[in-house]
Amino acid sequence: MKNKLYFMCGKMAAGKSTFSKLLAKEKNAILLSEDEILKKLYPYEIQTIKDYVNYSSRIKTMLKDHLIELLKKGNSVVLDFPANTITQREWFKEIIKESKIDHEMYYIKRSDEICKEQLKKRNKNLPKDTPLIDEETFDTITKYFQEPSEDENFNIKYE
Repeated sequence: MKNKLYFMCGKMAAGKSTFSKLLAKEKNAILLSEDEILKKLYPYEIQTIKDYVNYSSRIKTMLKDHLIELLKKGNSVVLDFPANTITQREWFKEIIKESKIDHEMYYIKRSDEICKEQLKKRNKNLPKDTPLIDEETFDTITKYFQEPSEDENFNIKYE
């Protein structure tokens, strides 16, 4: 099996992380989760969208060369990092171009209603110290969501 880069696009609570875990297992791939990295490195610093953008950018800058090296050395990688805006997808394009690797972007397409229901379920099962994400936050973040389009030249798989 040829190595690839796999990554996700989809609204908050669409099921990207759950799917990423299953895909990594199925493809015997290295899995990296932005949420897990942010939680461990910056457990209390992310309070706003601006904070998220700042810390996410730091992580992506630090990881990019390592990811390219992993891919060039024949590893498949599943990135549970959002590809939810055109700007976010540029980072994936850079990795694909520099590593000269094949890729698949999984678009986990779910309605707002389904995502909000899944968000409620997720909030019930969160560890005690984890902040809850309410519908207002979902609505605010979803305003930024941009569906991927064919002219972006990604190999899009729909889930």
